[in-house]
Amino acid sequence: MFDIRTIRHYRRVLGIFSLAAILALSGCGDREAKGDYPAANANNCLPEVSLIDQHGSAVSLASLKGKPVLIDFIYTSCELTCPTLTAKMAAIAHELGPALGANVRIVSITLDPEHDRPAELAKYANSHDANENGWIFLTGPPAQIDQVLALFKIRRTRESDGSITHSVAAFLLGPDGHQVRQYNALEVSPEAVVADVDRARGKG
Repeated sequence: MFDIRTIRHYRRVLGIFSLAAILALSGCGDREAKGDYPAANANNCLPEVSLIDQHGSAVSLASLKGKPVLIDFIYTSCELTCPTLTAKMAAIAHELGPALGANVRIVSITLDPEHDRPAELAKYANSHDANENGWIFLTGPPAQIDQVLALFKIRRTRESDGSITHSVAAFLLGPDGHQVRQYNALEVSPEAVVADVDRARGKG
């Protein structure tokens, strides 16, 4: 007999696999590497929206233009996929080396702005090997977070136990703020992402 928490766990897992299937279909015939797909969204994903980083400073998304930006979505109390997603980003950060910050940025946006204040994001970054120059964690008013999520055509759903069902996608934006690649972040290799970053920088 399954209890309600077990059922919710399986619902979240099924959601993750469903998203993976959708991403696989969207890149059918044009996939370069596992979990690495062409962009399917023409939105400007770095608009004039101001959020708050893990140090309490205001950051306009538009101010990030000029360099490629790798974006994912996490929340600090997530116990299932978010630590895995952040570990993948940390591996990518390691592969990027000195280019991170100088030539490319990583941005992790919380899916739980109701609870993730700058202090929580800073603690999360420190505890997940994500306290790197050029990697910022962002929060802000829930309405603004939802506005940003809508640009990426993703959404968050809060369950009755407080957990959040969410996408495992990550996105590479070009210097103009438009998507150039999308990823199943659980599957894609750090090397594939770094190769995409190099192409976005005009190196490949």
